[in-house]
Amino acid sequence: MNEIIFLVEEAPEGGYTARALGHAIFTEADDFSQLKDQIRDATKCHFGVT
Repeated sequence: MNEIIFLVEEAPEGGYTARALGHAIFTEADDFSQLKDQIRDATKCHFGVT
């Protein structure tokens, strides 16, 4: 299993953003719980996992 590290920050307009270090993966959400789901979905899309 590989590890992907995400930089999570509060967005200036509210909510959170997450950017993968070393990969072209970026997502955002209104709250942290929703952000975790968005990270999973964006990672699956990036690597073509179904």
